[in-house]
Amino acid sequence: MDARIARTRRRLQEALVELARERGVDEVSVSDIAARAGVNRSTFYQHYSDKETLLADALDVVAGDAEAGLDGLVLGDAPPAPLVTFLEHVEVHADLYHRVFTEPGYGAVLTRLRARSRQAIRGLAPEVDELVRKELPVDVVAAGMTGLVLGVMGEWLAMEDRPPAAVAAAWIWSIVLGLPGLGERAEA
Repeated sequence: MDARIARTRRRLQEALVELARERGVDEVSVSDIAARAGVNRSTFYQHYSDKETLLADALDVVAGDAEAGLDGLVLGDAPPAPLVTFLEHVEVHADLYHRVFTEPGYGAVLTRLRARSRQAIRGLAPEVDELVRKELPVDVVAAGMTGLVLGVMGEWLAMEDRPPAAVAAAWIWSIVLGLPGLGERAEA
């Protein structure tokens, strides 16, 4: 990508994140974003079709800058560090992510989160394959676990007294590994 294009997109992304923190993303217009980025509206539309797509890119960049990807997940007793780091990133930008999970119109952002989560979980494929003994397709397991991760994230973000990211990661991981005692109750 041309360096000028990359710089302009980065300025637009930073402008949206800054303005969203100040006023809330719904109160920010394309004109506001363009003005903060130092470009005109037509330049905005040369790079983005709408504010939602810009927000999806902005959150991807912010997560990348914070090294808050979900790559490197491994099964173990404790929540993996990449999951905790990603949730810490979400926690820092909770106001934006809360809107993504609770208000209509943020499908592009959720689609990217779903894809990112699914890809990371597919990275667990050899371990998951071994655990389910190939009884379930890896894509089905990845889709189910992605739904679980995003569902818990949405509930966590909606909490008025939200606990720290490490607690949310522990909740997710507890469910991924199987709730303690659930199997025994089902057998009784």
